[in-house]
Amino acid sequence: MLPKPLFWVGGTLGRLRGFPADARREAGHELYQVQLGLDASDWEPMPSVGPGVVEIRVHESGEYRVIYVAKFVEGVYVLHAFEKRARQTRKSDIELARRNLAEVLRGRRR
Repeated sequence: MLPKPLFWVGGTLGRLRGFPADARREAGHELYQVQLGLDASDWEPMPSVGPGVVEIRVHESGEYRVIYVAKFVEGVYVLHAFEKRARQTRKSDIELARRNLAEVLRGRRR
């Protein structure tokens, strides 16, 4: 099976590139698993962002998160990547992922 392509929404790729090397490597590995149609090794659904949205949890050099949606045939949309510093995900991170999901949905309707 060929991997689905990744689509980076907004500034998500730049944010992921800002992760420490080991966290970036782990996030890349987990995203590749998703591209192959598999689950990431540590994930949580994110219904607060939207249906089908999932958060990958990376525990390397701190706590990092990558939010994506993979339910579309054309590929995996990476909606947000950030360092998690508190127990609960910041509202601003959820809102940014929601806005990026809305952008994806608008683009798919055209």
